[in-house]
Amino acid sequence: MVIVYIDHFDGRAVPASWEALNVGRGLAEELGSEIKAVVLGSDVEGIAQEAKDYGAGEVFLADLKVLEHFRPEVYTEAVTQIVQEQGAEIVLFPTTGRARELAGMLAIDLDTGVTPDVVAVELEGSVVVATRPIYAGKLLTKEVNQARRPQILTTRSRSFQPPEKGTGGEGVITRLELELSEPATEVQGYKESNRGTSLSDAAIIVSGGRGTSNNPSLKPPPEITDEKEQEIWRAHQGFELIGELAKVLGAAVGASRAAVDAGFIPYANQVGQTGKVVSPDLYIACGISGAIQHLAGMRTSKTIVAINKDPDAPIYKLARFGVVGDLFEIVPALTEALREKLDKA
Repeated sequence: MVIVYIDHFDGRAVPASWEALNVGRGLAEELGSEIKAVVLGSDVEGIAQEAKDYGAGEVFLADLKVLEHFRPEVYTEAVTQIVQEQGAEIVLFPTTGRARELAGMLAIDLDTGVTPDVVAVELEGSVVVATRPIYAGKLLTKEVNQARRPQILTTRSRSFQPPEKGTGGEGVITRLELELSEPATEVQGYKESNRGTSLSDAAIIVSGGRGTSNNPSLKPPPEITDEKEQEIWRAHQGFELIGELAKVLGAAVGASRAAVDAGFIPYANQVGQTGKVVSPDLYIACGISGAIQHLAGMRTSKTIVAINKDPDAPIYKLARFGVVGDLFEIVPALTEALREKLDKA
C-alpha cells in the first residue's frame, strides 16, 4: 500500500501535495497496490474530497479539534498510528516545511529512514529507487532504502506533474477517531511574512541580489546619512523594479542570501540552500552573482535568465539566457516591453 500525506494551510491544500499524490498513484499502479491519502486537521472535509477527486482510492480523514493547528508532535502521532495500522510499504510527503518535519519525526517513530527532496522515482521490485540532487544540486544520486519499512520519501515541489482533478475513481473517505495526546505546544496565531505569489508554488520567479543596491546615481533623502542605511535604501529601489517586473509576469519575488543578510528584503523571500528550494518554469536573476548556496536552491528551474554587470559572474554558467548590463536600466525596459506584449495578447 502507498500512503500520501496531504499538506494544507488555511483551508487550502498545498499544490505540491497533488504532485506527491500523482507519484503515489504511479507507484501503486506498478505494484498492483492501493493508493491512499491522509488528511489531518479540523474542518478539512473539503480537502479530503479533493484528494478523492485527484485519485486517492481511500482518504483517511482525521477531522479533530486537537488537529486544528499543525503541531508536529500530535500530527506525527496521528500519521504514525495510521501508517502502522494500514501496514503501508511506501509513504510520500510533499517537500514543504511542515511535511518535511513530519516525515523526519515519523521515520524516528517507525525506526526507518527518509529520502528527501526527490525529483524522480522508479521501482526495482518493491523497492523505490529515488533520484535526488546532492552537492548543492551539481549531481544527482539514486538512493534506495533496502532494509527498513516503510520507505518514506518527500517529493520536491514542481518536479512532478499533478494529476487532473476529476480523474479519481470511486474513492471513499474514511473518518478516523484517533486517540491522540494533548500537544505540548500552543499556537496563538499566524502572521503573514510575505505577500504575493508563493515562492514554492510559483511558475515564474524574479529574484534580486546584492546588485540591487549598486546604483550610485540614486541619491538617498538627506535625512539618511548612515552608509548602511543608504545602501538599504538603494536596494529597496532596486527591489521595487523587480517587484514591478514580477507583477507584470504574475511572478513571485525572490532574493539571494546576500540580499537577505544585508537587510534588503525579508528572509521569507530567500531562495537557496538555507532558504526556499524552487523549480519554476522561468527564473530571472537580477544582480545575483551566483554563489553555490543560491544555485543549489534554483538549479532545477526550467529556464534561467541572468542580468548582471559582471560578464564572469558564475550565474551565467547556469543561465540559458544572459544579459550583461545594469539591472537599473535593463529591468525597467524589460518590464515595459513585456507589459506592452502581454497587453496585446
